[in-house]
Amino acid sequence: MSGILFHKYGGEDLDSYYPIRPECQADVPKAGKTLSARRWHAAFSEDGHLDIAKVLRRIQRGGIHPSIKGLVWEFLLGCYDPNSTFEERNQIRQQRRQQYAAWKTECQNIVPIIGSGKFITAAIVTDDGQSLQDSNRDSLDQGWHVDGAISDKKVLQWMLGLHQIGLDVVRTDRSLVFYESETNQAKLWDVLAIYSWVDNDIGYVQGMNDICSPMIVLLENEADAFWCFEHTMRRLRENFRTNTGMIGVQSQLSTLSQIIRTIDPKLHQHLEDLDGGEYLFAFRMLMVLFRREFSFVDALYLWELMWAMEYNPNIFSLYESNSSTSDGRQVNDKQLKQCGKFERKNVKTGLPDKTSALSVFLVASVLETKNKKLLREAKGLDDVVKILADITGNLDAKKACNEALKIQKKYLSKSKK
Repeated sequence: MSGILFHKYGGEDLDSYYPIRPECQADVPKAGKTLSARRWHAAFSEDGHLDIAKVLRRIQRGGIHPSIKGLVWEFLLGCYDPNSTFEERNQIRQQRRQQYAAWKTECQNIVPIIGSGKFITAAIVTDDGQSLQDSNRDSLDQGWHVDGAISDKKVLQWMLGLHQIGLDVVRTDRSLVFYESETNQAKLWDVLAIYSWVDNDIGYVQGMNDICSPMIVLLENEADAFWCFEHTMRRLRENFRTNTGMIGVQSQLSTLSQIIRTIDPKLHQHLEDLDGGEYLFAFRMLMVLFRREFSFVDALYLWELMWAMEYNPNIFSLYESNSSTSDGRQVNDKQLKQCGKFERKNVKTGLPDKTSALSVFLVASVLETKNKKLLREAKGLDDVVKILADITGNLDAKKACNEALKIQKKYLSKSKK
């Protein structure tokens, strides 16, 4: 491993916020001028209204100081309306905590190990609903007992996935000291288990652990971490849909293909000739938002840059109304100033929402940076995968986002013609 360097935030080492095990430490680039705790608190009016436009400008310049990341993310992800008071937000927070507690109790009544500070990594039921507690020490330790087979389809489907969540939790962000604690691992398992109970249509899919993990690290209250994750999944949920006969990110891959075909027809044709025209090699990047291509710290920095650039002031009301239409994204002139850079351009041009996410243009920017190498050296799909694998740990998050904005501009310009 290379020398021990960390992001610097106002003279502080990031290691004090996200301790990394010594053998996993590596160089990471500096984040630049961040949204500091002082600037964050100064952006609120006396009763709690947030000047979101000012906050977004700062985040887009250099990210968010670790001490306030979780709090700021709650706004970026639409958990709260910046045009609300401290009191109104506190009421929403308490209601959500109560709702989470109710769901957790439901789950505990079925599998008591939930909320115990422990978790399971072995199956607890068979596919036909027979209990396996005799072979699972974890469930025995909890005094868990099931009489007869489980006949409720939702309960069985949920219970069948719990051990897979446990197996993935063990593998999640192992470089962090935070997850050396079984209690913290169990917290991640609890949130993912309860989410899969609530969203039984999608359930749990591998990769959700990578999305949820930062929320567990950043937000001390488990219920708050759950809601932050739940709101993130509202953006990414379709990425994890596996029961439709086609992968959930298919529409985004289709958009990616369209973007490259438009801005770089030569590269697109080359990829088509290699049977890569469906862009399946970009599947992982889009599914888990570049978590595998960036270190933990840089992935967080990338996410908040993206969410700030994609921010729409109507996101809270859109989620509260459970609307999936693009009408909720329409803004007036004042609200347009409260949009992130990327979203502002989308709103002006009426570009559809989910398939044209910034992450798609981000993948396009990665392909463009590797354009010459791909054209010169890629003789098959394995070569494409290998060339793109070289970006791991070598991508500058801010530069990549700015390149994505340039590609968006180029794509919109060429599309009009």
